[in-house]
Order: sequence, then structure tokens, then C-alpha cells
Amino acid sequence: MKRLLALTAAAFLTLPLTPATADPAGTPGAAGAGDPYFPGQGNGGYDALHYDLTLDYDPASGRLSGRADLAARATQALSRFNLDLVDTLTVRSVTVDGRPASYTQSGSELVVTPPRTLRDRRGFSVVIRYDGNPAHVIDPDGSMDGWIKTDDGVFNANEPQGAMTWYPGNHHMTDKATHRFTVTVPGSVVAVANGDLVRKASKGGRTTYVWNSREPMAGYLATVSIGTFDLADSRIGRYRVTTAVDPKAAGDATGFAERHPPVLDYFSGLFGRYPYSSTGGIVDHAPEVGYALETQTRPIYPRVPSESLLAHELVHQWFGNSVTPTLWRDIWLNEGFATYGEWLWSERRGAQSVQDAFDEAYARPAEDEFWQTPTADPGGPENLFHAPVYDRGAMTLHVLRGAVGDDAFFAILRAWVREHRYGNADTAAFVALSQRVSGKDLAGLFDAWLFKPGKPSL
Repeated sequence: MKRLLALTAAAFLTLPLTPATADPAGTPGAAGAGDPYFPGQGNGGYDALHYDLTLDYDPASGRLSGRADLAARATQALSRFNLDLVDTLTVRSVTVDGRPASYTQSGSELVVTPPRTLRDRRGFSVVIRYDGNPAHVIDPDGSMDGWIKTDDGVFNANEPQGAMTWYPGNHHMTDKATHRFTVTVPGSVVAVANGDLVRKASKGGRTTYVWNSREPMAGYLATVSIGTFDLADSRIGRYRVTTAVDPKAAGDATGFAERHPPVLDYFSGLFGRYPYSSTGGIVDHAPEVGYALETQTRPIYPRVPSESLLAHELVHQWFGNSVTPTLWRDIWLNEGFATYGEWLWSERRGAQSVQDAFDEAYARPAEDEFWQTPTADPGGPENLFHAPVYDRGAMTLHVLRGAVGDDAFFAILRAWVREHRYGNADTAAFVALSQRVSGKDLAGLFDAWLFKPGKPSL
């Protein structure tokens, strides 16, 4: 959510990295992944498999020193390739397969030319050393995104383009990879990232935290958040729950960790098993941010979340994180599903029913701007997180449920999660799956609710 208010890492690291050999047919990889909303995001010519990020950060000076070790596989004979990294961070050296490589930086692109052409379908390794004072970017909708400084550290939320503000990578959501984070900070603060905390060690007034995210992850879902957090890591029921709470929010956050298992148990029963090795959340004191984000395994909140917001971000772990859209215009597959999850959890708690939530949204008059934006293509990056994506997306699911019945509807959701686990899929795939599972022609329903402007008839 950003509404204004498996293979293991070890398996990837053991992939054979074949030394580059001369290949005069090599061509440059594309400087973008081809997304019409963010044309420069991501890169072509290779598939990122694993990031091993070693970061040292000083909140007082704002200085970050980093080393990014990338394991990748070429998807063409590759004479050069790009990584997404803003040039406010200075690259000091690049090696490819252990050999020095030439590189240039401009805007948000780091262009690397290896000493020899990389062979098609072969693995290779890249090491980038860099440093500087990272800063957030402003998104087309006016919100902050990326490495957002707070009074005691960093609120690190990266949807849709913030990952490039703090580490180099192939940052379009279609190139998922496992991540390992080794983060050293002053002993007075805590560094929290995705996945499991596997090591913590202190020396000379500084502490190093090692976090391992074993399941593939899109760059916009990564986080390294830093602050004076109370860090708790425990087993609650079936779940490893890791939480980090700013002391300013501690009074309101009583029982925060314990709130997670009942929500996850309920949604696991509807969608299939929870897709990650751990869960939890980061509660920072960041009133200037104005949104929460479903960072993988560990959503980040600018204040203690309500029940509906907690449910929304946890539903994203299935819809958006495990199954991720192919293009940004398909963002309703994230936000519509998470909003419908809010409605389901509200009904489960005995509060507002799903039907009442639908009726409330449908009561908007036909001339309201809400009905003028097609759900499956909101029109541009400035509209990614507007109400039609969330509420019309959820309404589409409720209309689908009414058309096919509960058994088929939840079978569709479970099949979506199962068939695209840790991968990417688009709106057309969801439409096709819905028709296949239900055995019904749903073209008219989806046309009215996803693709056409105007208030659909019931």
C-alpha cells in the first residue's frame, strides 16, 4: 500500500559463474525494462539472481558506504549493461567476474562495460563499491520515495522507484532476486531489513546486523530502515514475528507482534499458506511520510497501524509481493486485492460487512471522477495510488465473487497465488484464470469494471 494519509540465497550463490570470453557478436543491454510508466526503470540483457549488500551508515552525517555483490545471468551476448543507481552516490570501483570493468554514471543509470563480452545464458558476478549521502526522490504523485531521513535514522520505502537511491540493481519488478543485507550502524540505533535476522554483533561502539531474505523479491519491496527501535524477534504460533518499534510509538504498539498471527491464519485459510519464512513490521515515527508500505516480510508504517491497515499490508504478502504485476499499470492486482482483504478482515471481526463496504463505494454518483479512471490502467504514474486502483479494484473482485460464487472465487485466488508464486503476472492472466476456473465467460464483467471508464451497472 502506498496511499497518501523457491530458491534460497545459498542456491543462487552457488550458480556457476562462467568466465567471460570474447564474443564479437555481443550487444549492449537495454537501458530500461520497457515499462511505459517508468521507461528508465530496470535494465535488459541480464537477470539478477542475488544481491549481497554490505552497508555502513552514520545517521549523524548521513554518509553511506556500500558494497553490492550481484550474481546474475546474461540473457544475451552482452557487451555492456546498466544498473539503476542515482548519481548522488559515487561509484568508486566495479569488477565483473573479478576483473576491473569500466563504467560511467549519469542520472539514474550506472553503465558497466566488462573487459570481455559476457556469454548468453551464462552466470556472471559484479561487485560495485560506492558511497555518498543518499536522499529520497519525489514521485509523480508528490510523495517521498527511497532513502527518507528521519530525526534518528532512515524510513526506507521504495515503491515505485526508490531502490535506486541506495543500492545498484535491476530495479524493475519483473527482475526479482534474493537479498542478503549486512548493515553496520552506531550502537545507539538498530538496522532492520527484510527476511530473517541471522546475526548481530557489536564492536567499538558499532553494531552489525545481518538479514537474509531467502525468497525472491522485487527491489521496490526491499528495505533497510534505521532508528532507535525496540527490536523483538520471537516465535508466535506458527510464525517467526520480528518487529521494530520506535519508542515514541511504544505505548500505542502494545501487542503489535501478537496481532499478526490471527490475521495471517485467517488469510492463509483463504489464499494458501503464508509465502515467507518470517513476518512482522516496522513502526517508525515518521509523520512527514504519510503512507505505509508492504515491504516484503516486514511492512513499514509511519505510526502504529489500525486493524484495517495491518490487514491490508499483510494481504500484500500474497498479492503484490509473492505474485507481483508485470507492469505498473497492473497495480490494481496489488492494491485492489489488499483492499478487498481489508473488507474481508473487517467482516471477520464483526465490523463492516464486505457487501456494505462495496455498497458504500458504489454509492458515489456516476459523474464522480472516481468512475472515470479505468482500474487496470490508471493513466500514468501520478495516478498509481489513487482511489480507483484500490476501491474499484476491490469492487471488481466482489462483483467477480458474485458472478462465480464463493467456491470458485476463492479457488481462483488460491490458484493465482499457487501458479505465480514468487513470480509476475498481469491482468490478462487473471482474467484468463478466472474464466478457466469458473468455466464462465467473464469478458463483459471485466471489460466494464477494469477497462472502461464510467460507472458499471449492477
